[in-house]
Amino acid sequence: MEVITKRAEKTIYRDGDNAVKVFSAKYPKSDILNEALNQARVEETGLPIPALRSVSVIDGEWAITMEYVEGKTLAEIMQEDPDNIDKYMEQFVDLQIMVQSKRSPLLNKLKDKMNRKISSLGGQLDATIRYELHTRLESMPKHNKVCHGDFNPSNIIIDPDGNPHIIDWSHVTQGNGAADAARTYLLFALRYKDLADKYLELFCKKTDTAKQYIQQWLPIVAASQLVKRIPGEEDFLKSWVDVVDYS
Repeated sequence: MEVITKRAEKTIYRDGDNAVKVFSAKYPKSDILNEALNQARVEETGLPIPALRSVSVIDGEWAITMEYVEGKTLAEIMQEDPDNIDKYMEQFVDLQIMVQSKRSPLLNKLKDKMNRKISSLGGQLDATIRYELHTRLESMPKHNKVCHGDFNPSNIIIDPDGNPHIIDWSHVTQGNGAADAARTYLLFALRYKDLADKYLELFCKKTDTAKQYIQQWLPIVAASQLVKRIPGEEDFLKSWVDVVDYS
């Protein structure tokens, strides 16, 4: 099998027309099975995603096998053709809106997941900040839209015919689409501030959403992202957790 991507606790291989995601032995079995279940549930909504094919054990390690999609990521295409960035950003936002138009009632709830993450941040955020975040989260409207959880251009593959395929559904939940937009904004802002602002303007315009409404989610989403403890991100995310007033 050919290695496509290798990370700390998982490796993705190509095996003919399959993509096989193999998890390390220490990766929680429940998380692997939940990821496969999430993908199956999202597939049932009719969204353009790789088909789930099997869950198995390969040489003592759990693996998820799905359809392999030939093509380039939208992130790669944006880098190769910066003159058409507006066109690609339109396509990107339209895809996110399409995702959020779907419903999958058995997915985990976004608010429950974020509450758990905030509660786990005792070593990173003091009790007062955690209390304020929980309070703000509970005050936000409850929706049941499909929320990808890591929606960014590297998770969209454009095949040779120009068709998009959305990948990596391990963080999917059902909840408020503005929270998912806030996460996408932060993912852009970590690396490309100009694209972050362009994205937010376009999402708000296309969904008729007030920018301030998405901004209200930013401290909550930034705090939930802190759980990952990704090197180089902590100071950036904490700066958003502390933000109260937005321009």
